[in-house]
Amino acid sequence: MLSGANAFSGFSVDDLSKAAAFYRDTLGLEVSEGDGMLRIELAHGAWVLAYLKPNHEPATFTILNFKVDDVEQAVDDLVARGVTMKRYAGFDQDARGIVREGGPYVAWFTDPADNVLSVLQDR
Repeated sequence: MLSGANAFSGFSVDDLSKAAAFYRDTLGLEVSEGDGMLRIELAHGAWVLAYLKPNHEPATFTILNFKVDDVEQAVDDLVARGVTMKRYAGFDQDARGIVREGGPYVAWFTDPADNVLSVLQDR
């Protein structure tokens, strides 16, 4: 029934202007604002919607994954832009915060609303 429908994902933030600055200026994505929401452009015409939620609670899971060719370079670029990589107990993360066991190489970080994002590289 919905196989031909245009689909997109969305997530909440607690401050639209901080979110817009982060996704636009820090991550380098195209961001447009309208109707009190942000449309964040991703690769290949995909996009996600960020909406203001006054009682926002950060997602406890990864809301957005960025597949990259070189996870080390991606982490270094993020850190140079002021992003702090997230560390999780129970994961063997290297000095950069990258997990290299059990799947793709992955490192996590958060947006200004504390939603979790990741960069990951296929093995």
